[in-house]
Amino acid sequence: MPAARESLLEAAGAALSARPWPDVRMVDVAAAAGVSRQTLYNEFGGKAGLGRALVRREADRYLDGVDRALSTPARATERLVAVAEWTVRAARAQPLVRALLTGAWDAGLPAAGGRAPGPGELARAVRDRAAAALTPGEDPQRCELAVRLALSYVIAPGEEPGPGELRRMLGGLSAQSRTAGAR
Repeated sequence: MPAARESLLEAAGAALSARPWPDVRMVDVAAAAGVSRQTLYNEFGGKAGLGRALVRREADRYLDGVDRALSTPARATERLVAVAEWTVRAARAQPLVRALLTGAWDAGLPAAGGRAPGPGELARAVRDRAAAALTPGEDPQRCELAVRLALSYVIAPGEEPGPGELRRMLGGLSAQSRTAGAR
C-alpha cells in the first residue's frame, strides 16, 4: 500500500506542523489520510513506528535536495553554495531536518529511533554524494564543509546569509586550501 503509506506520512507531517508530536492522535492522522486506523497500524505498527518513518522520510527529502543542488550544471563552488543554501532553508523550515542535522531533539518531535542518521552521518552522506557528483579535482570534502558552515547559521540563528556571503566564504576556502597545500 505505497499510496496509503505516503498519504499517512503526509498527514502525520501536517499534524506535526500544527501541534507537538505527543498531541498528534492516530485517529486524526488516519482520517486526514483517508484510511482506516487499522491501515495505519498495519503500515507502521503504532505511533512510534509512524514517527520513525516520518523522521526517515525527512532525512531522505533533505538528501534528495542535496542531490538536486549537486546536479545543477554549474561550477563546483556554485553547487556547494546551493547545497549550503538548501541546508539552511531546509533546517529552518522543517524542525525534523533541523533536529537531524544538529542532534537537538525536543519533546515536541517524534523520537528518531536507531535507524535515523545522526548529524555526523548526514554530513558524511553529503560528502559521499558530492564525491559521486563532482568531477575529479573538485574536493568533496568542501561539500561537507559547506554543510557544516550552513549549520552554523541554523545553530546560531541570525540573519539569513546573503546571496553572495556563502559563495564568498566557500570560494575563500578553496583559495586557502590551495595555498595551504602548496606549503
